[in-house]
Amino acid sequence: MPLVLWDIDHTLIETRGVGRDLSAAAFEQVTGQPMREQATIDGITEAVTFRETAKLHGLTPDRADFEQCAHALHQQHVSHAAELRERGSALPGAAAALDALAVANVRQTVVTGNVRPVAEIKLGVFGLDTHIQWDVGAYGEDADLRTPLVDLALTRSSTSAKDAVLIGDTPADVEAGRKNDVHVIAVATGRRSAAELRAAGAHHVLNDLTDVDCLLSLIASRT
Repeated sequence: MPLVLWDIDHTLIETRGVGRDLSAAAFEQVTGQPMREQATIDGITEAVTFRETAKLHGLTPDRADFEQCAHALHQQHVSHAAELRERGSALPGAAAALDALAVANVRQTVVTGNVRPVAEIKLGVFGLDTHIQWDVGAYGEDADLRTPLVDLALTRSSTSAKDAVLIGDTPADVEAGRKNDVHVIAVATGRRSAAELRAAGAHHVLNDLTDVDCLLSLIASRT
């Protein structure tokens, strides 16, 4: 059975505004400026989000600034984990899907734009972290773009592309999988429609994760 590479935001969970609030707090803590606007974050990494948001505020950050922001963002999530749990939620079918894959002996990790400590908190507060092999995943501090993140996860897990499946909700997820010859199952649980995800090149598109049997079948067949 393959290795499943999960996206997190809008694929497994929904923060319902908490994520942006915590990003704003971390941004102000590091830059000294209130975050008036945030760069588009659909499918990009935390490093790019911070850099492009800083540019919108007339700033030119370096890697050290991002690392400070990543640390501040982690601390914000630690401090506000209860708020995240209260306002956010696991998406329908997410817990059942993770459990079913584990029962089927499918390895699972994440390829996410979040930095690893934040990814761990986001899944942990909703009880979705039990089956995740964190050390073979790839995170927002590892690369700017998702395509090299997928490649890194394959390397870390010693998995060939033909034995991997990526599950995500954005065209960026689809592109990252396709460029690495990884089978892509897209879920229309984010900001992009099923039609947009099909047009982006997803091998299969699901409305959500509630049909666990269908998901297992698609992962097993990868055709």
